[in-house]
Amino acid sequence: MILHDYEIDPKYSTSVAYFSMEFAIHQALKIYSGGLGFLAGSHMRSAFDLRQNVVGVGILWSFGYYDQSRNENGSLKAEFIRKQYYFMEDLGVRATVCIHSKEVHIKAFYVPPHVFNAAPLILLSTDIPENDFLARTITHKLYDANEESRISQEVILGIGGVKVLEALKQNIEIYHMNEGHALPLTYELYAKFNDMEKVKEKVVFTTHTPEDAGNEQHNIYTLHKFGFFNGLDMDTVRRITRIQEDAFNLTIGALRASKRTNAVSRFHGEVANRMWKNCEGRSEITYITNAQNRRYWTDKGMLSALDEHEDYALISRKKHLKRNLFNVVADQTGKMFNPDILTIVWARRFAEYKRPGLLKLDFERFRKLLERHDKPIQVIWAGKPYPFDTNAINNFNELIHISKSYKNMAVLVGYELELSEILKKGSDVWLNTPRVSREASGTSGMTASMNGSIHLSTNDGWHPEFAKHGYNSFTIPPIDHDKPVEEQDYEDNKNLMDLLENEIIPMYYDKPEHWTQIMKSAMSDVIPAFDSGRMAHEYYTKMYNV
Repeated sequence: MILHDYEIDPKYSTSVAYFSMEFAIHQALKIYSGGLGFLAGSHMRSAFDLRQNVVGVGILWSFGYYDQSRNENGSLKAEFIRKQYYFMEDLGVRATVCIHSKEVHIKAFYVPPHVFNAAPLILLSTDIPENDFLARTITHKLYDANEESRISQEVILGIGGVKVLEALKQNIEIYHMNEGHALPLTYELYAKFNDMEKVKEKVVFTTHTPEDAGNEQHNIYTLHKFGFFNGLDMDTVRRITRIQEDAFNLTIGALRASKRTNAVSRFHGEVANRMWKNCEGRSEITYITNAQNRRYWTDKGMLSALDEHEDYALISRKKHLKRNLFNVVADQTGKMFNPDILTIVWARRFAEYKRPGLLKLDFERFRKLLERHDKPIQVIWAGKPYPFDTNAINNFNELIHISKSYKNMAVLVGYELELSEILKKGSDVWLNTPRVSREASGTSGMTASMNGSIHLSTNDGWHPEFAKHGYNSFTIPPIDHDKPVEEQDYEDNKNLMDLLENEIIPMYYDKPEHWTQIMKSAMSDVIPAFDSGRMAHEYYTKMYNV
């Protein structure tokens, strides 16, 4: 079957299957949770733009990640609502995999390139009548909290994905694992080649995070029982993976099963090489800095004003985009924000290391910042905590509680592609506060910069490759990262508040021409270096064709 409805550019003729647990292609297709999906979505859009021979392989999550709404008191409510999609095609192929000694049936759906102007997407589902209830639930929820369900999902993606591609008679030359979730695909390939070196020639791996949650670990016997190793006996598993202990780390498995590995920023490349330096038999770790798709994310009016060197039009368009955002704020919270006031946004996954509450750590100083009448500010938070992470949800709800006392502080729900786009276009400052070395890339600041929202960040992830303080962004000054995290948080908070009070807020109000120039520099500098066209091209030159 021909999956591409566009002519392949000969430069990109190597056939690639890109395996990912999540893809954020369009607001209407709710099969993503956060940055990993946003990245995969932009990669698929740029593969389409460049006419690359890439097909995405993912899972059709019946209930998505979760729908974010509010309880009666305004706090976060996580809802699981079954999704219906009418733009997909049934590919008419079936595959079966063995999970816990039981046959599980997989149905494959197809999202053609023309639907969302993205590379073709194959989505797998076990939620079909041929399966019993338990097997049907495997593809219900993205990142299911149950460990056995999570392992089963990875078997479906990896082994099921390879089998579906074969059923569709796709001659795949490179299998790209976007994170370690799809690792079982290497054991399906091993069944074909019976030689790990031949498997490695066909596999590349992208590692996305130094965090434990992104470097999954399970008991090797549990994995074996659930068919993760595709029926291989335990001696063979230990021999080809070189893992002798009972804790099996998916990242280590992937590092040893691929010809090349890439980190997702220059700095992350250094961190990853340090992290895995003692991993014998691993592939070389290079880096390809993540990027986002300019065509999808950038406001055309802002871009036109930038290209025409029309500062007045740029400022006017930005105010219009702020009003669009403030309509959402008013609708959700009943607060009327002012487009003439400096607006700071913190919006991304509510993970602990990203420190969503850093701005309010010194609460008395934060309160004074919110209550100032001279050169006032407005602050907006948004983002999705993991629905079963009590601490993250408590942090989110604490912000909601605090916001009830201030007319210029808002916490928004429904953080998905559409709201993310509105926030990036409507903010003046995009605040990013990870503990340094913990944020592998952090692409939200790229799409904010594309829309003239100035990136204010610790010097982590992609930021060091882009930032020129006071010219195209702002950087929170460096600190000693060998100190206890509580001290690091205190110092980062103090430096952040000093920067806001002494430089950023005065510049916005007293030197508007300078502010406009930084906006323009941010928009100009982020392209082409952080457009995913560059990234999609680099994957071919650095990973696929070597």
